[in-house]
Amino acid sequence: MLTEILSSSGNAVVNVSGRIDTSTAPAFQNEMNALDYDAIERLTLDFSDVLYVSSAGLRVLLVLKKRMGDRPFALINVNASVAEILETTGFSQLLDYRAVNSDTDYSHMSFKEFLAQKVRTGTAEAVLYSDGLSYTWSELDKCAQIMAADLHKQGVTKGSHVAISSPNSANWIITFYAIQKLGAIACLVNFNLGAQEVVTLSKVGDITHFCYGAMPQMKDEGEFLSAIKSDGSLITSVYDIRGSVNFKDRLGEYGNVEGRFEGKVEADDACVMIFTSGSTGTPKGVLLSAYNILNASSAMADIIRLSSQDKACLITPMFHILGLTTGLFANGIADAPMFIPESLKTAELIRVISTEGITAFHSVPTMMLAIVNNPGFSVEKVSSLRATILAGSPVSEAQMVMLREKFPANNFYIAYGLSEMAPVTMTVYGDTEEHITQTIGKPVGGVEIKIWDTANNCECKPGDTGEIIVQGYNLMSCYYKAELDKQAVDAEGWLHTGDLGHFDAEGYIHFSGRAKELIIRGGENIVPNEIASAISEDEAVADVKVVGVPDNFWGETVAAAVLMKDGCTFDEAAMRAALAGKLAKYKIPAYFIVYDKFPFLPNGKVDAVNLKKDVIEKVSRLTGK
Repeated sequence: MLTEILSSSGNAVVNVSGRIDTSTAPAFQNEMNALDYDAIERLTLDFSDVLYVSSAGLRVLLVLKKRMGDRPFALINVNASVAEILETTGFSQLLDYRAVNSDTDYSHMSFKEFLAQKVRTGTAEAVLYSDGLSYTWSELDKCAQIMAADLHKQGVTKGSHVAISSPNSANWIITFYAIQKLGAIACLVNFNLGAQEVVTLSKVGDITHFCYGAMPQMKDEGEFLSAIKSDGSLITSVYDIRGSVNFKDRLGEYGNVEGRFEGKVEADDACVMIFTSGSTGTPKGVLLSAYNILNASSAMADIIRLSSQDKACLITPMFHILGLTTGLFANGIADAPMFIPESLKTAELIRVISTEGITAFHSVPTMMLAIVNNPGFSVEKVSSLRATILAGSPVSEAQMVMLREKFPANNFYIAYGLSEMAPVTMTVYGDTEEHITQTIGKPVGGVEIKIWDTANNCECKPGDTGEIIVQGYNLMSCYYKAELDKQAVDAEGWLHTGDLGHFDAEGYIHFSGRAKELIIRGGENIVPNEIASAISEDEAVADVKVVGVPDNFWGETVAAAVLMKDGCTFDEAAMRAALAGKLAKYKIPAYFIVYDKFPFLPNGKVDAVNLKKDVIEKVSRLTGK
């Protein structure tokens, strides 16, 4: 038995091979004893080449688990026979492990190869349920091949830039694979955009072909499609992928197109473009590869322990990096059946969870709170849930206590990432409530993080707050055609996120917010999240967002947008009295604005830009300034 030890920024990966039995276990133990456990934050044993583990080998694993304590310790790429040993001996309850087919390594596959491999070796059962239809891997492949032939007739070839603009659907997934079969770049477009916004993106991303689903701004189909092909647009052809288009009805055509489009596509080829929101300027096109996305998806599947026994409800939009990785491909890697609900209404989501026995449901905290507040909610209806990644915005301690009460069988995880690189950090199974509410987790394996003092151009001292800068295997290539000074990756290869945070003594990162969201009141830096957390401790508060508003004397001052739970009213005097014991006087909001609902983006996040504009307008009317 041989081991190879790789480590980076506190993450140790040990590649193990051969048999761990009575004769080899002592040597394995000696090699593990040589590790510097004081410096290790996360230990991963890669069992890709491990053939057998005896009782003696299990004892070594037990010792390692004890030595790591609360720090993450996992086995990955465990073959079926070793997984069976772990199950029959009860070690599956002690160890975090992921069993895979040792013959399948998705890490160096293109999406085209991924789908072909799934057809060969994946489950023969349905893996996708949408619009009343079910799809096996083979059916998805055949539908994608038929669509690829259609797109090819429209002029799509290797390197073409093809947009997908649709809510989550089977047709969205079929379109994505069709584009990959042709070696083109899938440009993932927010389906809520208007015609002129689509035209803008066509010029940012050199989009020539546009595949459209149900778009709310498309009141008149002919007028909308004419507008997106108007003067100034680069779009030359469009393709309908709305729900009325049923590719399964065309499976009889597969024989005519089988065997076409066999050109090689590399795993590292740029093949996906995700657009940054552009809410404060021109959107940027983030270029990603299958290598970036499949490895990121595999990491997330490992952390939340996905398997073919899980069932996932896909609500995070697939034009967003979370929906693409944790939604589509993490479940695809695990062969976990995926269910796309008919709508995002909370009653429909509760119905799908209850009826289908959904186990994996990833969202933003606001959506989980909305589900709980639905009159039809009950603990029994959501009792199947076991894994939920919360991303997009912080969750307060009070909210987390309530979510644990309402979803008692569920394991909640916090994830942090960006379109440019995701995931960056995550909490893991067994993390404490404090870890989940106060931090964004630890760096995911293979990801390096520094906290950067931008003013002095150096790394911050431990515990000090600075900009979070990152690099790793899932980092984008670049912003497509952006000027050099607009590229967020520096000369050393670090992505500057624009987010603020600090490491604690355990190696967890505490997120302080966007650098541009800092409120500077009379020279005092105020972090909005700190104030929002204090306000949300009031049990009557459903959600809160804290922003800076202009002030003639202080330059900026603090305002809080508050959303109350049903049946509750806001008592400003009581709130101020409660905050007086928690916050410095200058941090207590000068203004409280109560809302019936917040504006939302299509990915489920609160539309912070428009909410802040509205708060500023309301404060202006209050003050007459």
